[in-house]
Amino acid sequence: MSETHYFLPAWITPSSETLTSDLCIYGATSAGVVAAKTARERGLSVILLQPGKFIGGMTSGGLGWTDFGKKHVIGGASRQFYRDVGAVYGLEEEEWLFEPHAAAAVFDRYLRETGVDLRLCQYLDSVKVENLRIREIRLLGGLTVKADYFMDATYEGDLLAKAGVSHHIGREANSVYGETINGTQIRQTHQFTAPVDPYRAEGDPRSGTLPGVRQEDAAVPGSGDSLIQAYNFRICMTDDPEIRIPWEKPEGYNPEEYELARRWFRHPQAGYNALLLPEDDGTTVLPGKFDFLTAKTSGGFLKTDTNNHGPLSSDFIGRNWSWPGADYATREKLFQAHVTYQKGLYWFMANDPEVPENIRQAHHRFGLAGDEFSETGHWPHQLYVREARRMVSDYVLNEHDTQHHRFAEDPVGMGSYQMDSHNCQRIIHEGRVLNEGDVQLKPAGPYPVSYRSIVPRRGECENLAVPVCISSSHIAFGSVRMEPVFMVLAESAALAVSIAFKQKTALQDVPYPELLPLLREAKQVLTREDAMA
Repeated sequence: MSETHYFLPAWITPSSETLTSDLCIYGATSAGVVAAKTARERGLSVILLQPGKFIGGMTSGGLGWTDFGKKHVIGGASRQFYRDVGAVYGLEEEEWLFEPHAAAAVFDRYLRETGVDLRLCQYLDSVKVENLRIREIRLLGGLTVKADYFMDATYEGDLLAKAGVSHHIGREANSVYGETINGTQIRQTHQFTAPVDPYRAEGDPRSGTLPGVRQEDAAVPGSGDSLIQAYNFRICMTDDPEIRIPWEKPEGYNPEEYELARRWFRHPQAGYNALLLPEDDGTTVLPGKFDFLTAKTSGGFLKTDTNNHGPLSSDFIGRNWSWPGADYATREKLFQAHVTYQKGLYWFMANDPEVPENIRQAHHRFGLAGDEFSETGHWPHQLYVREARRMVSDYVLNEHDTQHHRFAEDPVGMGSYQMDSHNCQRIIHEGRVLNEGDVQLKPAGPYPVSYRSIVPRRGECENLAVPVCISSSHIAFGSVRMEPVFMVLAESAALAVSIAFKQKTALQDVPYPELLPLLREAKQVLTREDAMA
């Protein structure tokens, strides 16, 4: 068992306490923390509940190379966060490349200075809804929280689901919203560049498939399904011998998980650098994406945010499909399976004799950074849940927004990153393995996100805001799902809650003309004109 966990029964403390507040936020992700800080600054009492031991989500959990898209459309508290990270390094400007501990320090300070009531290891058990309003929620262990308004800031959308809010899991068919790149997609990026046999015994379908490979071929291109893009951990690596922790063979290591890589390496057309990119001098290789350099140590050595790259890498493709709707114990098993796979991958790349020598040496050179994640064995505490549930509300962000075929009239922030879906499955096509689901397409430009995309549709829950699992199609979510945007939308959601609280009204009834001045005051970027100003 690893030292990092999603859920342990021992973390649950029995409680008969009932808490009350103006706003209860479930999920201390980057969005949850920014929303809590904003609400407190607006005079609301806030209870922030985190299902786990750590705050900040992916921003403090290894994602130190910020996926910002266009920086100039990131405003408000989100922009200030990156300035505050810069201050950690003695800078007077934003820092977009940072170490996990720097982000964690800023988030900790936000909650401490604003007096947010933070409760860790709180996992949602049940939700009481009456007359279209959440009245109270109950956590495992017995803690009960009553609030006037609630916010779901989790990556999974657990609160919105238990509140009965409409949502979707998986990829819509292109026909649902008139899109062109949703649903099943087979593309050339992050793809095997040479034929790789999918069967345990090469050439023998009767032997069964290697782990993670589906027997069936892909469905019709553009058709919908229940699949989601792959998860992984964003690893902080270093080549500094003073703090480097060498790769260890994990308990439960399964060599079959990496057989596809062995077979690919044997092929003369494999193109090894599709897995490992060259360093600037072109003589050596580094694990993952070298441009994910986040810092240098005092000795001038490297620290990285290493992501998935290539046909077989840190993404555990097709092994996360049950995560969104799974119970906590099942998620813990899936979490550990991802840990074992990814630890095993790095050990395999550094030690297996069938891995080319230059790649093995690159992985020997690097290891975990011993000055990060000390409480979890130097492995990140946050699994990169790129996509889970997505709310379905009165405005569903989709490809038409990203391609400027329409513009929301009630913007609360802007997205700008490319539509980025990681692969969703591995399938067999004409006797070879193909990865399926990767899409990378730039939007026409920055696009507005509607207020209606962060609150449930009319006739559903009236006192819940959802700034993370927003109302969006699968492919548009691939663009909007970036940490800076989550923080932007969370601040806007908290400002809307402050108006609704004052007026004692449903969030769907917050007058946009009254919200807009608060968004302007917060320096949110809302339109193309704002972005060009």
